[in-house]
Amino acid sequence: MSNETYIAIVAREFAGLKSLADKAVAQLTAEQFFAKPRESDNSIAILMKHVSGNMRSRWTDFLTSDGEKADRKRDAEFIIMPDDTRENLLAKWDEAWALLFAALQPLTPQDLERSVMIRGEPLTVLQAVNRQLTHYAYHVGQIVYVAKHLVGAPWKTLSIAVGASDAFNQAPQSYLKRT
Repeated sequence: MSNETYIAIVAREFAGLKSLADKAVAQLTAEQFFAKPRESDNSIAILMKHVSGNMRSRWTDFLTSDGEKADRKRDAEFIIMPDDTRENLLAKWDEAWALLFAALQPLTPQDLERSVMIRGEPLTVLQAVNRQLTHYAYHVGQIVYVAKHLVGAPWKTLSIAVGASDAFNQAPQSYLKRT
């Protein structure tokens, strides 16, 4: 596998994570978007605010500045402020993902061995990208799980529905077009 293929693969994986989160959030009411399953839990709004803040920090000037920007207020990402409306948070979410994809797009195979910094720690670009992929997968999993819990029935599955594996295996492309 070439490194160039890796960049395309990882971009597709990031896009898949964004799609999962977006499809889960689309099923939520405004109230559910801000609801916490328990007081000590994060709402989906908070999870999206945190991921957006992380992305803005990590992917802005990705190759040339520390991924933990001096102006990032990480703790504030876990507090809903009056201007943190669903619309504003979703707009920041989309802007953050656009930063990520814009940072990935020009990468070359040679860039994967370059050194970048995150919180003063030197990492290769490959290590930094993998670190972010696992971080976002963790939080997208939380978003999907909490959304499914809050929505209950009727939840539109984001994967192969229980009992539909045989149909999927017989015609994966046509099955995926229906979901």
